[in-house]
Formats: sequence, C-alpha cells, structure tokens
Amino acid sequence: MLPTPILPVAILPVAAPWADLAGLAVFAASGALAAAKRGQTAVTLAFFALITGVGGGTVRDLLIGAPVFWVHDARAAAVCLAMALLIWTTPARWWKDEALDWFDALGLAAYAVYGASKAMRYGIPPVPAAVMGVVAACVGGIIRDVLAGEPSILMRPELYVTAAALASATYVGLVLLGVPQGWAALAGASAGFTLRAAAIRFHLALPAYPGTR
Repeated sequence: MLPTPILPVAILPVAAPWADLAGLAVFAASGALAAAKRGQTAVTLAFFALITGVGGGTVRDLLIGAPVFWVHDARAAAVCLAMALLIWTTPARWWKDEALDWFDALGLAAYAVYGASKAMRYGIPPVPAAVMGVVAACVGGIIRDVLAGEPSILMRPELYVTAAALASATYVGLVLLGVPQGWAALAGASAGFTLRAAAIRFHLALPAYPGTR
C-alpha cells in the first residue's frame, strides 16, 4: 500500500516528464562518455549509460516505497541505451573533455527537481522530499565515478551536491508557496544548473574542514 500524501494531491503533481527524460538522457550520456574516454567497448558504454542514468532514481524509489521506475517504464532504459549508441557512433572530436561535466550538470538539475517532486507525490514530507531529490541526482554520478576508477564527485571540493540541494529545495519551497508546478520545476532546475555551471566555470567550492590545515 502506497503512503498517503501529506499535502493535497492537487498541488503535488509530479514534475513534467521532460525533467525525468532529460535527466536520464544527460546522465546516461555522461556515463557513456566516461567509458568512451577509456576506450571501452559498446557493451561497456551501454552499461555505464544505464547504471548512471537509472542509479539515483532506483535508490530514490526504493527509499520512498515506489515501484522502481525503469523496471516498469520501457522508455527509461531505451533513452539510456540510445544515448550510449549516440556516443558510440559519433566522432570523439564532438565530445570535448568538458562535455561530461556539462552533461552531468544538466542531469543533476533536472533529476533533483524530478526526484523531489516524485517523493512529495508519494507522501514524503517536504524536507525529506528535497533530500530524495539530492539522492536521485547524485547517486548515479557517484556509481559512474566508482566504476570508472575516478575520485567520487563527493570527494571533490567543487560545488556539486549543493547544486542538487538548491534545485530540489527551490522546487519544494515554490510548490509549498503555491507556485504552479511547471514554473516551480523550471525555476528549481535553472537555479541548480546555474550554480553548478558557475562552479565548473569559476571553480567554486565550499570551505574545507579547518582541522586539516
């Protein structure tokens, strides 16, 4: 039995499907690019695309008691595999080193919003719902980095989780204030992407633990 929503369902429609599919596509592309940069096979590209695309959403669904989305919706895996095919069949010169960061930034913002929206629809209170947005947005990238042998994005000083938190918190806050869901989703995704883009461009970072000095 699914949890009963805490707020009226009328003000908690799930974020627009474009946020879900956009997040899947760009996360999958970042995963495929991580494998492509290491000269891996088409099968490896497909695996990286799939696990990066659906990893965060899978953890989110398990935590909120929802059916795991990609098991029940064929579009999810299809989008991930299509992105792997796109990366595999296009010249390497099309994908600069920065491409992975920018794809990841887009996915981070879109998926943070969608994750928070889905959590609220399943009756999760606002603050944990915003946290579920962060989980959905970050876990796929963490899995990608671990599989690729890269330092996890969580262990880098640049703003990353903070950008996801800004996106999901902005969305949740605006919905609670009565802002139309579509505008709240757009505002949240834009805020998260802008912060992440600034972090990439200007190397913004939070202060490190002072005890290490």
